[in-house]
Amino acid sequence: MMTWALGDPFRPERRKTRVVRVGHVEIGGDNPIRVQSMTNTDTMDTDATVEQVTELAEAGCEIVRVTAPSIRDAENLREIRRLLTLRRIDVPLVADIHFTPNAALIAADLIEKVRINPGNYADKKKFEIREYDDSQYEDEVARVAERFRPLVLRCKTNGVALRIGTNHGSLSDRIMNRYGDSATGMVESALEFLDVCEAEAFYDVVFSMKASNTQVAIAAYRLLAARLEERAPGQPSYPFHVGVTEAGDAEDGRIKSAIGIGSLLRDGLGDTIRVSLTEAPVREVPVAREIAKAAGITVARRDSSVPAIEVRSPHVVDPFAHLRRETDGMDWAGLQVAGDAPVRVELEVDDVLRGPVEAAAKLAMELSSLRDVECESLLVSCHGLDSLARVGEFQRELSSLGLDFPISLRIDLADDEILSGFSIDSGVRIGRWVATIDAESDPVGISRFAESARKAHASIEWELQGEDHQIPELVRLVLAKSGGDHAKDASCSMSLTASSSLHAVRVLVAALRDADADRTPIVLHQRVEFDSSKSSSGFAEEDFPLPALVEASVRLGSLLCDGLGDLVSIRSGIGAARAIDLAYRVLQGARQRTTRTEYISCPSCGRTLFDLEETTARIKAKTEHLAGLKIAVMGCIVNGPGEMADADFGYVGSGTGQITLYVGKQVVARAVPEAEATDRLVDLIRENGRWVDEPVDDAGSGS
Repeated sequence: MMTWALGDPFRPERRKTRVVRVGHVEIGGDNPIRVQSMTNTDTMDTDATVEQVTELAEAGCEIVRVTAPSIRDAENLREIRRLLTLRRIDVPLVADIHFTPNAALIAADLIEKVRINPGNYADKKKFEIREYDDSQYEDEVARVAERFRPLVLRCKTNGVALRIGTNHGSLSDRIMNRYGDSATGMVESALEFLDVCEAEAFYDVVFSMKASNTQVAIAAYRLLAARLEERAPGQPSYPFHVGVTEAGDAEDGRIKSAIGIGSLLRDGLGDTIRVSLTEAPVREVPVAREIAKAAGITVARRDSSVPAIEVRSPHVVDPFAHLRRETDGMDWAGLQVAGDAPVRVELEVDDVLRGPVEAAAKLAMELSSLRDVECESLLVSCHGLDSLARVGEFQRELSSLGLDFPISLRIDLADDEILSGFSIDSGVRIGRWVATIDAESDPVGISRFAESARKAHASIEWELQGEDHQIPELVRLVLAKSGGDHAKDASCSMSLTASSSLHAVRVLVAALRDADADRTPIVLHQRVEFDSSKSSSGFAEEDFPLPALVEASVRLGSLLCDGLGDLVSIRSGIGAARAIDLAYRVLQGARQRTTRTEYISCPSCGRTLFDLEETTARIKAKTEHLAGLKIAVMGCIVNGPGEMADADFGYVGSGTGQITLYVGKQVVARAVPEAEATDRLVDLIRENGRWVDEPVDDAGSGS
């Protein structure tokens, strides 16, 4: 198995890369993370394209990509550049090439960078199944190389950079037949093209490994980093352009982008980024800048003064494949947590026991707006016997208001009243006791807390608080002083405080493995706060504040994509329902729990054959109640057929005013008039037994 290839997974450094110049902008090395976007105008509409490039540049976009689907489009880049120069807009341009090598050669004479897709530069995707022997396979590789070599030589002569941009949805049939629909196939596809570049001593290369599936995207970039390190150990490598393609729109699009891009940036991978939203391109820029700010600043060069982290075990079995960490199941008063249960969602609240009736009513009011998801557990702070006495009243009031979930209690390790006299009404559902442990915690107090929990038949969560290097010793302390067996059996879980980094959680997992307690469930605590002075959301003000959304998505999403975490406990200053909703959206974005319809919709570009925003909104209006369904909305055939493999149903532009409909990867209707296509899609969902009627409220209208 290949190593992590990113240095220290607990304290990662930014990956060392060579510098690639794109016009006057440098990518890689010690340069900041660059922000890109892409126009969605018809490239032959010169004025509209120039206007959009100008708008993007003024919004802070540092590199702009323009599609060049034909030779005529590529030739028109000359006029686009001329008019931009007259406006004194010197943002570098990238020509986006699919299927048309001759257009790439023209673009390399006119602008600063060319992006090619290895899946379709010299191959056509027909979904053919064919066995290649080694000789036949090498012949095909040689054929592709000869097709690609003229572009490499042209870029080298002109000083033009090249992006080898693999897309999960458009791997060639040859790659699919040998490597399957996998991260490995994505990487192998790109490396074939790198072989040609290096044979010609051309090194101004940037890579991308984009997928709509965040787990696949993360795995592919990691695997590529490892393979490049194998090729040139210890040497600065090629920069990465990082993104999640077909992310969608609104909060879900931002969450998926933050999970995929932010997770990689926090591990030191990524030199330039693009957020792909089914929205106006200019709305991508503030999201990308927020992700770069939130995720990129945490990775720095090694500080030798920081104490070493003493762990021996890895935090994941395989960094290049998603495997959920195996843990022992727990029963929290009827709620199954960890083991085979899905990742659960909990709300943490303060001060609700001071006025239990009023607090219950307020909480019920806040949670009543949730749809398709629910709060599954509640964590409350409990101080002294007076507070404890109100737990039963609080839970009964919640039950009378339709909220039925276990309540867990955050209890101070030194709360003598509760630990010596714990008593609670029969029938009250107590999930667990939570105690915070740090380096100053009294070992005797830990033992007493564990013994009191045993007597109360309560599960325990040990929440550790300390610097990353202190975590292994805290794990050993808790295991030793809490009675050993209780800390290793199914009645115990562990966590870190919400302020801890995702790398600290990795340390916790590794430390538990070192201590032979690797099946201990992990609770992920997340605090969500909103500072309105720092908001630059790029979408409606009533939506979730972007800084909080990005931070939660990056931290939680990275861990969940690695299979770490059995419960998300979220504490929020912006409302209970919004916090719970965010947790479920992150779980879905990380492919851990599907609770609503997922839309795999591409960002608009000049190839798009219909209004993507309007069409996606129309499809959503008719299908968003179909929880668990995946619907792909693709503007053209570049990635459309390939991405159908990850969707249940597909809606793909195939000509002006014409739509092709898919079930999985299979075409079921061609040349459907756009005016009829949404209704035909609904009919397809019905015919395949996936339709359910939308629930109605008491007034008889859709909920």
